Amino acid sequence: MIRPSYPPKPVPGDRIAVISPASGLPGLFPRPHELGLERLRKGFGLEPVEYPATRRMGSTPRERADDIHAAFADPDVKAVMASIGGDDQITVLPLLDRELIRANPKPFFGMSDNTNLLAYLYNTGIVGYHGATVMTALGRPGAMHPLTADSLRAALFTSGTYELRPAEHWGDVNGDWADPETFESEPELRPGSGWTWVNADRVVEGRSWGGCLEILAWLLMADREIAPDLGQYDGGVLLLETTEELPSATEVFRIMRNMGERGLLRRFSALLMGRAKTWSFERPNTPEEGARYADEQREAVLSAMRVYAPNTPIVFDVDFGHTDPQLVLPYGGLIRVDGPARRITVTY
Repeated sequence: MIRPSYPPKPVPGDRIAVISPASGLPGLFPRPHELGLERLRKGFGLEPVEYPATRRMGSTPRERADDIHAAFADPDVKAVMASIGGDDQITVLPLLDRELIRANPKPFFGMSDNTNLLAYLYNTGIVGYHGATVMTALGRPGAMHPLTADSLRAALFTSGTYELRPAEHWGDVNGDWADPETFESEPELRPGSGWTWVNADRVVEGRSWGGCLEILAWLLMADREIAPDLGQYDGGVLLLETTEELPSATEVFRIMRNMGERGLLRRFSALLMGRAKTWSFERPNTPEEGARYADEQREAVLSAMRVYAPNTPIVFDVDFGHTDPQLVLPYGGLIRVDGPARRITVTY
């Protein structure tokens, strides 16, 4: 059994690789990408280094794998960050050199389709970081959300514990990246509702695993980067969140049912469920429609957990994933879930 370990952290002044292992969207929408790079330089004191496929739409899986290898192998690069997600990173995984990456461990930051690479790193023995892509978290119009910026700074530069806290205000409505006016003001937010706790009668701590629910479903279908010995996940903390494609409650239930049938859900000591994204350009739900969607998703998750892991502590509406703010969570690192105190503490 491989137990992931934390790679060395960068310090201000270091170089950070910016790669597009999922999609070259920086080539189509340079404005949020450039804004994110500027904030890496000025706000975090890091020097971004781009690679051949970073801004190239339609790059091949081999070209993206080459960028990953180059980023990890370069001794002058101290961390790696994805520009954004996508939908075919699973095709890159078979092309990766596990020994090269294992010999050059670095903090990797990504989410959404980057769940593929995070799961790969977990199985390679390297703790990754779920969250903080360049175009979304760092390229946010107006300014970074303070909670996102604070957790990213801690994850980048510190190696201790960090207590998460619910967002007082959050949002999930995006502006058009092709419209310059989008970047003239911050996104509209709405009041936060706090976290919802289920089975909050104990304190548990374990290594995290999971990520984007839809991507996990693909990994399970391809039988890729899922440990053959499910005992590897025993006592861990499961992270799940859903995308801007707004999967139906039925789909969410079926994915989790299949995870339960595989024997996965009962392995974990706690589940952190990311706040559901409820709006997209294709489905511009009203706040009321979005609230119903989130309620239906919560009930779908509960329905699956009642069958396969009825006593597992669950925390809903944790601010990670596809909503704003976007807290950074260690992937393969320790997370402590304190039900009686209603506290979540991560170890960066």
